[in-house]
Amino acid sequence: MNELLNRIASSAEIEPDTAQQSVGYILAYMREESSDPAVEEMIGGTPGASDAIGRVGDTDFGGGGIMALGAKLMGLGLDMGQIRTVAEELVAYSKASASDDTVNRAISSVPALSQFV
Repeated sequence: MNELLNRIASSAEIEPDTAQQSVGYILAYMREESSDPAVEEMIGGTPGASDAIGRVGDTDFGGGGIMALGAKLMGLGLDMGQIRTVAEELVAYSKASASDDTVNRAISSVPALSQFV
């Protein structure tokens, strides 16, 4: 996971701690919004993913959908370009760890998420 966080931090020009929180929020959102087992397979197959979720604390999105996720990420100080970078790097890393098919299924099972990755 340190490899991913350092890559995200460098690409998005953010701190590694912010990168970890961002990853945690994205994965927690996926878990909340989808009942497809592929999401859990993606989380389980991505090194450090469960830890990232555990470190963000409040993962309740209150039924606000993708806008609630965006609000949490912007609350960390990220702009839309940085959010896209975080998501793209997370997806690439997860595909290398958990498999393309699993990650593609997980993403497509979450409403509105595919437009951001």
